[in-house]
Amino acid sequence: MESILKKIDKLTVFFILYTFVFVIFFGTIGYTLPFVLALILASLLKIPTKFLMRKFKIKSTIASIITTTVFFAAIIVLLSLIITTITSETIQLVKNIQSYFSINKNNILDFFSNLQNYYKNLDPSIISNIESNISNYITKTINISMNASTKIFSVTLSFMSTIPYTLMVLLFTLLTTYFFTKDLSSSSNKIFDLIPNKNGDRVHYIFDESKKMFKNYLLSYLLIITITFLETLVVFLVFKVKYAVTLSILCGIFDLLPIFGIGAIYIPLIIIFFISGNYLAGLGLLISYVIITIVRQIIEPKIVSSSLGINPVAVLASIFIGLKANGLIGMLFCMFLVVFYNILKKVEVL
Repeated sequence: MESILKKIDKLTVFFILYTFVFVIFFGTIGYTLPFVLALILASLLKIPTKFLMRKFKIKSTIASIITTTVFFAAIIVLLSLIITTITSETIQLVKNIQSYFSINKNNILDFFSNLQNYYKNLDPSIISNIESNISNYITKTINISMNASTKIFSVTLSFMSTIPYTLMVLLFTLLTTYFFTKDLSSSSNKIFDLIPNKNGDRVHYIFDESKKMFKNYLLSYLLIITITFLETLVVFLVFKVKYAVTLSILCGIFDLLPIFGIGAIYIPLIIIFFISGNYLAGLGLLISYVIITIVRQIIEPKIVSSSLGINPVAVLASIFIGLKANGLIGMLFCMFLVVFYNILKKVEVL
């Protein structure tokens, strides 16, 4: 009984400390973002930096400058290509929307004409219910649209006002990444030298495991995004959907968002294809949407659990409970709660 109470006490302390650190971390992320990003990037760049130091017998300062410069140059080039492609396709999409509806005007009119004829043949009580529901839906849609327009305007203003902050974050991230990379490459054990030998190995293990699991967590979701992007790109190319690259990238991004999901792209496309009379493409996209959604739900727990070394049921529970409780932040809270519990259990702290 005493051992059980002791374990409960440890779990309680762990939960309180973890919650406190989590709230403080995300509450101050606006101030610490460049340094958090720099630490993550420096951890990734440490390996190639050490390789350059060994291979070419150069100092950590020069090696860090090379790896940091090459990394950020590659990121800038890649982002430039992506932004250029997305911008180009988006401009073409906007230009062709009007012409698309002009070309398919007859199909759209026929669709609504058939819908009207079917509507007239329905039972009057059913028609009354449909009209009531449509009226309520239109009212809600108008309210949502007005709110959305106001929100979009405010978000645009907020985005414009954050451009100086974004540039400052990029600059500080670049500089801090260099310094962190240099320090980590030259002496990775400085911090742990301050810890007594009795606990040094354990703390070192916790730090290494936390860093490894965090990296695996990011890589696992990057893999999930990539799979969704490739699946969508193949589907869009098969059914000759225009602007396939842009829409596939958006699907990959929306796939991470609890509210949107890939349906934010697929559903409008399916409706457009059915209205325009291209039933084969519409049905194909509908089936593909269902398949990709099912595959996403199957692979996410498996990929995340295998990369973190956690039971898939625990991953499923943390994702579901977290999203239900507080969206994306709630999911992160529950996921890392399970991760750090697993780490501390390995080193017999819990």
